[in-house]
Amino acid sequence: MINSLLAQVNIKDTPLGNNNTLDNTYPNPASLVTIIVKNSLTVAGIIMLVLLIAGGFMMIASAGSGDQKKAASAKTMITDAVIGFLVIFLSYFIIQIIEVITGVTIL
Repeated sequence: MINSLLAQVNIKDTPLGNNNTLDNTYPNPASLVTIIVKNSLTVAGIIMLVLLIAGGFMMIASAGSGDQKKAASAKTMITDAVIGFLVIFLSYFIIQIIEVITGVTIL
């Protein structure tokens, strides 16, 4: 008799499968910081994309109507989105510098 399975998953090794606590899932603060930084970069990229698209639409709409206030606010939105993303993006490199200076492995 042949046992044919499409997928077989071992749930004992996952955090939900064996009811791990936070201490067992993240053995040190560095692993938690790594996950937060990686996810924050992804979320910051998505937010920047949305703000750039919204700012672009505002810029196009203000060019058609000739409203200088809307054009200035669209330009400010685009500039703020890029600056905010750079701050989040550079946080990774700041953490790398702190690792080199202190000798502590964070990421």
